[in-house]
Amino acid sequence: MTSDIFRGILILCVGVLLISGCDAALTVGGRTMGVRSGNFIYTDGYLTASYDFALDKVWKACEKTLTDMKASGLDKKRKISTGAMTAVAHDEKVQINVEYISQEKTLVSIRIGMAGNNMASQLIHEKIAGNLLKAEEQEKP
Repeated sequence: MTSDIFRGILILCVGVLLISGCDAALTVGGRTMGVRSGNFIYTDGYLTASYDFALDKVWKACEKTLTDMKASGLDKKRKISTGAMTAVAHDEKVQINVEYISQEKTLVSIRIGMAGNNMASQLIHEKIAGNLLKAEEQEKP
């Protein structure tokens, strides 16, 4: 009995060591959730990241990113603390959801296509981050 408990704890510890510092994903039922490099969370086709910027600045950076990608059919729906954009870029549907977390923190979730494309979503996140940094540099005197 004691050796079974010890063996179970040992297996658990080895499993934690194997996935720490790496990409990890878990599928339960029809839902998939994963963490990538500690910065992104991947859930049901949406790649989510938080930005240390106000909602309005992140919203503008998302719009600029879609414009830079020459996305067509841009549809924007904005409320006080959330917003959503859909468009078509490179023959793929792009969905961007923006959510207020705090005054200087905003959550952005991106889904490409019907099932989600992790790599394409990450590229869009990188473009949004770049647009945020450019906008911040332009504001400095």
